[in-house]
Amino acid sequence: MGLLTHLRLRNLMTPKEKKKGIADGSVASSSNTFDVKPMERKKKRKALDKERHHAASDDVRPKHKPLDLKVDKTAVPVSTLPSSGVPEFHISVFEDLKSADSAVREAAVESLVVELQKVQTAYEKLDNKELVEGRLQLEAEKDDGLNNCAPSLRYAIRRLIRGVSSPIECARQGFALGLTILLGAITSIRVDAILKLIVDLLEVSSSMKEVSSSMKGKQDVKDCFLGRLFAYGAIAQSGRLTDENSHSIKEFTSSLIALASKKRYLQEPAVSIILGLVEMLLVEALQNQVLEAPGLQEWFKGAIEVGNPDALLLALKLREKISVDGNFFGKLLPDPYSPSAFFSADHLSSLSNCLKESTFCQPRVHSVWHVLVNILLPDMALPDVDSTSGLNSSKKHKKNKKYSSSKEEIQKNLRCFCEVIVERCLLLSSHDRKHLAFDVLLLLLPRLPSSCVPLVLSSKLVQCLVDILSTKDSWLYKVAQYFLKELSEWVKNDDVRRVAVVVSLQKNSNGKFDCITRTKTVKDLMAEFKTESGCMLFIQNLISMFLDEGHSSEEPSDQSQTTDDNSEIGSIEDKDSVGTMGTSDFLKSWVIDSLPSVLKHVQLDPEAKFRVQKEILKFLAVQGIFSSSLGTEVPSFELQEKFRWPKAAISSALSRMCVEQIQLLLANAQKGEGSHLAATGLETNDLGSYFMRFLTTLSNIPSVSLFRTLSNEDENAFKKLQAMETRIGASVTNFVNLDLD
Repeated sequence: MGLLTHLRLRNLMTPKEKKKGIADGSVASSSNTFDVKPMERKKKRKALDKERHHAASDDVRPKHKPLDLKVDKTAVPVSTLPSSGVPEFHISVFEDLKSADSAVREAAVESLVVELQKVQTAYEKLDNKELVEGRLQLEAEKDDGLNNCAPSLRYAIRRLIRGVSSPIECARQGFALGLTILLGAITSIRVDAILKLIVDLLEVSSSMKEVSSSMKGKQDVKDCFLGRLFAYGAIAQSGRLTDENSHSIKEFTSSLIALASKKRYLQEPAVSIILGLVEMLLVEALQNQVLEAPGLQEWFKGAIEVGNPDALLLALKLREKISVDGNFFGKLLPDPYSPSAFFSADHLSSLSNCLKESTFCQPRVHSVWHVLVNILLPDMALPDVDSTSGLNSSKKHKKNKKYSSSKEEIQKNLRCFCEVIVERCLLLSSHDRKHLAFDVLLLLLPRLPSSCVPLVLSSKLVQCLVDILSTKDSWLYKVAQYFLKELSEWVKNDDVRRVAVVVSLQKNSNGKFDCITRTKTVKDLMAEFKTESGCMLFIQNLISMFLDEGHSSEEPSDQSQTTDDNSEIGSIEDKDSVGTMGTSDFLKSWVIDSLPSVLKHVQLDPEAKFRVQKEILKFLAVQGIFSSSLGTEVPSFELQEKFRWPKAAISSALSRMCVEQIQLLLANAQKGEGSHLAATGLETNDLGSYFMRFLTTLSNIPSVSLFRTLSNEDENAFKKLQAMETRIGASVTNFVNLDLD
């Protein structure tokens, strides 16, 4: 037996026992048995004091914490008074409320509620209730507000409230469920009494610690706060806060607001509980009770300064239910409220601090963003109508003036949202907020009209993507990869979306997205065109991109300062691959290369393929062979269409690329199915023949001339080729007429 054990036994003995022990020799004197130095004696004395402290704590703990007593589960009843007429209540059921098995917890709750209902029913029928209360107190206090409840019920309520603060296994879930069902089943329990007990039993004192203590009996601050949160949630879910009990709604709301103000991690769940209650209440109760709760208006008014996204969330959800003066919510909502006023640049700028602070709950996206997306893009999603596509039925084009104005309003709001919040607020901030920016954009995708893709995939966003993906060491590399994956999934089986995404990625990266990011994103998207209409839409957008002089600037992105130092690697390799070609010319060269490649993976019937080939051929011929002396747009009355050139004349290198692509296109056409006579007139599916007729028609326009002056030899060859084509056309016409006869 060690020294500490001897000393502990000695100090716990009575004086008589000590004398007897010395006489028997069972307890020896430390001074006689051990030769101990003064410092060692001091250490042992401290150890002895510590042992005595633990012994004393163990002795008194049952008096202060009766809920820690272990109970035999066989069937030990709390109420064992047969003469009282009150049924038995078995407290062993509380042990099962902690179980990790949800089925065990639910069975325990059912047993608890059924027994307590029987106990309460019998108690209410008693004539002499004082007899039961006098013989069985179970720590129930007279001033707890539950005087109409049986002692067993009062005991159970207090234990359930304490239990929701326990971090053991699934105690919070089990005890909260028990409290919820019990409150809903036994109406004798007063809600205001429960609110008082929550504060009293889960009081946070100055002796509590923020970090969990290893000492038994200690309860940290976080457990108490979370316990209150679960207890308030149980009250809300019980359905007791109805109009009949509206006198408690004000106190309940105020308690939750006060709790939300304690710690950041309590804000969103506290607001979630309030919102759950708001959905169950009538408008009158909301106006007279919820909005009148002490502390609520002050909470709203201080939200902008501290950056409180949950206050913004509650304000938006309350405004959906009732019409409230905007001043009530401070500066969170404009007064008067409207989506246009809310999404104005000035108002969004004032909310930027609140929205930036929502990153505290990552990787989950804060609930306020879902509400903002619902307001920004309502459920009546805009149809994907592209004026140049012709892919939509005529029914989709029939829109009344009211809908047209709402479409313009939505596009305006979305533009402000992307510019102010996504680009200025999130993309120019920390890595966490960049991550949030991509998550928010993914929330927009399911409702995003194709016409709004350029607003979302803006120049700054694409440049941020390029910076991140240019090196695999980037902290956000996987985030950007996931964003592109979801974007590719979103455009699946939708050519209108696919065209909008490809054009935005290339236009805002000067045609270098795949090259800099070392991905095949654009290439893979282009390989998925399967229809003639999709190919035609893509060709029209490529032509517009080639002729558009207002594409994105070549200045470095603002995001590079907060991504990676190696983000320039892709750009350097780009410059080497492009050589001396300018950035603007590189985008145009990508357009020239991409036009013929549209047909590479698509399987079309000969007629459809010929129509696509003609569109490509006309553009390449106009840009590579001809130039206009009178403006950038020339009409052809014979062909009944207009031909356009860029405002600045293209370089000789781009002109040669166009000619090379024409040669490649004609060569591939010859390798195809050969010439096919058309069903009508002189038109044939011979691409070479069409090309010669097109050149002749264009060269006959006075304001159109060849890009380069031909030598005498080339000019004579061209004239002979035209004459030959004329004779072939006449022969084909005679053959067709003869065959028809």
